Amino acid sequence: MRRRTLLGAASPLLIIDSGPPPRPRWIHAWTAAPQLTERHNLPPEPFTALSGTTLRQTVRVGLGGRGVRVRFANVFGAGDLSIAAAAVAVPDGGRAGAVRIEPGSSRPLTFGGERGVTVPAGAQVVSDPVDMAPAARANLTITTYLREGLDGGLTSHPGSRTTSWLIEGDRHADVELPAAVPIDHWYLISGVEVLTTGASALVILGDSLTDGRGSTTNGNNRWPDLLQDRLRDPGLAILNQAAAGNRVLRDGLGPNALARLDRDVLAIGGAARLLVFAGVNDLGTTVASEAAQRRVAAELIAGYRQIVVRARACGLRTFGATLTPFGGNIYDDLAGVRETARQSVNSAIRGGLFEGYADFDEAVRDPVAPWRLHPGFDAGDHLHLNPVGHAALAAAVPTRLASVPAGSAR
Repeated sequence: MRRRTLLGAASPLLIIDSGPPPRPRWIHAWTAAPQLTERHNLPPEPFTALSGTTLRQTVRVGLGGRGVRVRFANVFGAGDLSIAAAAVAVPDGGRAGAVRIEPGSSRPLTFGGERGVTVPAGAQVVSDPVDMAPAARANLTITTYLREGLDGGLTSHPGSRTTSWLIEGDRHADVELPAAVPIDHWYLISGVEVLTTGASALVILGDSLTDGRGSTTNGNNRWPDLLQDRLRDPGLAILNQAAAGNRVLRDGLGPNALARLDRDVLAIGGAARLLVFAGVNDLGTTVASEAAQRRVAAELIAGYRQIVVRARACGLRTFGATLTPFGGNIYDDLAGVRETARQSVNSAIRGGLFEGYADFDEAVRDPVAPWRLHPGFDAGDHLHLNPVGHAALAAAVPTRLASVPAGSAR
């Protein structure tokens, strides 16, 4: 803000010149962390390599805006990914997982003005802008046609909790896809951006507890979705960058959180805050001895510190979430050694390791037996949460952690 003083015959007149209005910018409104597709998560025959295949998928954007761009990922590809054609549309009835699109809503995606694009191995590409104005928390349909298949290394997000559809031939602009084959995974897509003003994003780094295990397929009731619904902030996107089976310190189902931090958080357009809810898998996959658990707890706390340092260097404020109980799960041990390590980690999170924290442990633990989940929140395996449990996590995030002042996005 600039101040100018005009001197008159009577008294000085102060005029505040706020300068030009903020310019619209591209902000991520939806993301899914790219993962290498395991054999049991590959598309079924005859679509395994996606050769000659139309793939229709739906995603829910957290922000509205004027203009849409779609990001395609070949992060784990063994060779080039050739997209012959793609389009974005409104799903039938606005429903997640719909195979049909609203007539007249389909808009072709182009790449540098071209209908198709080749995505090199290890890379991602962003489409040209499309003149489309989705509302906040609306579902979009992304349809892709691949004339040539992949030789290996299909990039996906298996934990989509959303139905996608496969059909042979180029049907990317069709309203109906009769006899299309359903599959509950996302493939090739990793982000949707919208053009908007004064908006930003809260990115969540996590594992299957955030990815939505235990939530309802096509229900959009993972706890990050429910947090978006609870806040109803038109200037804030809640971006879910969780990966099932993920660990903070070591690779498991995909790269560890420290390794993917740059790609999945720090490179996200519009990111202003980060919430870290990960570490259960680090404890659960480490030997249940006192020495091993003390070591992994200390390493986990050090890993959190590294995340904070790196995020701050990129202008993000960073928050943590306490680790939820797993008593009765296969991660549990009769001696309670892993529970002691969990409490140690949670004490560090509550003690100022981050700029603030959400106490997820307190929100979903059984008050009678705090080492296990409240029975009403348990999805059945004593680790993951049912939709009621996801709602409890969404309610436990303090508003001040999620609220980002307008214009603070990078």
